[in-house]
Amino acid sequence: MLGFILMLIIGGIVGAIGEAIIGKEVPGGIIGNIILGLIGSALGGYLLGDLGPSLGGIAIIPAIIGAIILVFLYSLIAKKA
Repeated sequence: MLGFILMLIIGGIVGAIGEAIIGKEVPGGIIGNIILGLIGSALGGYLLGDLGPSLGGIAIIPAIIGAIILVFLYSLIAKKA
């Protein structure tokens, strides 16, 4: 249970870092950040593997890179809609 809570916290932080680097906001507030961070960590893990330190079952560097990619893609899609 503690691992799951830690994973949600790390996902939220990673999502917020991705938003801050790109400079665009994802809707949903903290829930949006958590979802962005978790999906970004899956994408980053798929692209880069377990590069760098891991915390709460999430490799931090690939997770941040994956979150940046997702925020960038979201900003492109939201701009056209």
